Amino acid sequence: MSEETLSHQLVVFSLGDEEYALPITQVHEIIRYTEPRAIASPDHSLRGVISLRGKILPVYDLVTRLGLDRQSPGKDAKIVIVETAEDMAGVVVDDVEEVITITGEHLEEAPTTGTNYIDGIAKIDDRLVVLLDPEGIVSPNVAAPAAETTSTEAEDLRAAA
Repeated sequence: MSEETLSHQLVVFSLGDEEYALPITQVHEIIRYTEPRAIASPDHSLRGVISLRGKILPVYDLVTRLGLDRQSPGKDAKIVIVETAEDMAGVVVDDVEEVITITGEHLEEAPTTGTNYIDGIAKIDDRLVVLLDPEGIVSPNVAAPAAETTSTEAEDLRAAA
């Protein structure tokens, strides 16, 4: 079977007005949004943790992780539990839209974005759906602490003087 006829099932969800998708084979389940228990972390996209059938899972704010603008999750928000080779984690999405089946002819490579979050773009009629890489969106994303940034900026200012 050629890549053009090979089918892929995707879970399509929204973040604001945009559509994104994850491979259904790596979506463990979808649950109603409940506020995660906050924990200290240098990763600003980590909203906290939840207990799912006795297992503690990290929950990431996908909007923050992707660098998008948004307020708090709305009434239709969901947590998509994503399964990777290493572990499971939740990602907060605005709403889950549908499950679709596409073939390779619908897929395009994503332009270089400088991140490991995006796998490609699916062109479906007049829609563009961004395919996300489950491994990339749930891998630790530790940002530099603000104090280090501030001290580096101060050193740069002193060197320039």
